[in-house]
Amino acid sequence: MSSQSIAQSYLKLCKPNVVALLVLTAVVGMLLASPGIEHIPWGNFIFGTVGITLVSASAAAINHIIDYRIDEKMQRTHKRPIPQGKISMKEAIIFAIIIGVFGEMILLFLVNSLTALLTGLALIGYAFIYTVYLKHATPQNIVIGGASGAAPPLLGWVAITGQVTIEALILFLIIFVWTPPHFWALAIHRKEEYAKASIPMLPITHGIEYTRQQILLYKILLIVISIMPFVIGMSGWLYFVGALALGGWYLSYAILMIRYPEQQSYEMKSFWVSIWYLLFLFCVLLVDHYATIYLGSFFGQKVPF
Repeated sequence: MSSQSIAQSYLKLCKPNVVALLVLTAVVGMLLASPGIEHIPWGNFIFGTVGITLVSASAAAINHIIDYRIDEKMQRTHKRPIPQGKISMKEAIIFAIIIGVFGEMILLFLVNSLTALLTGLALIGYAFIYTVYLKHATPQNIVIGGASGAAPPLLGWVAITGQVTIEALILFLIIFVWTPPHFWALAIHRKEEYAKASIPMLPITHGIEYTRQQILLYKILLIVISIMPFVIGMSGWLYFVGALALGGWYLSYAILMIRYPEQQSYEMKSFWVSIWYLLFLFCVLLVDHYATIYLGSFFGQKVPF
């Protein structure tokens, strides 16, 4: 293989699309923790972003390593680098260790020890506890294991402030509650593949109808959780209205899945909409944050947008 092809294979090993979304939420967490752009501690911001990115990529690579036999059986994953033989198991392990250790060292020595600790725990939770055990042990795998994937905005907040606060926990909780309906929609669409790989996803153990009901309930809970930043005064009316609008948009696909069960395309539509929902939600939260700071400064008072 050419050097470019090898580089692309290593990049795929890191699940760049997934990691990019996680890092984005971490960056938003950093920005929300800073009282204005001029007060951002740029060292913590830059090194925190790099460190969290590297450790997240390491966790993704470890997931590839552990799941390579399952990946061979599934249409969605059989073209990943290890099943295709583009990267050997030894090469993948060395790569995952190097970027993981390097990322942790950056966080420990250039950011703060709490960020390094929590990021390391998130890696262990996703790459080992979820991938090795939970994924194969219970249909609630994605609910329990989702805690690791929900960590990035909390990590970003801690990278700036050095402490875990109620604001950071709410950002964590938003993604924690978002994860099950996001993934269960895909699990319905890929039900046969998960069954072939002997992974007890909810649609397999409890049926599609029950899974759709759970998706609906989780989306309703997500709307409630998503307005908590407004409730505690972390955000203003701009975010409140945006969160409700985005929540209604996302919820509509759960309703359509139940109302028109024969239209199987709604599952994948819900899956893709969930990604845009999370992206837009955090963007609106960030816009609200800066609108409150700078418009309030312009008018000489805090403007509760």
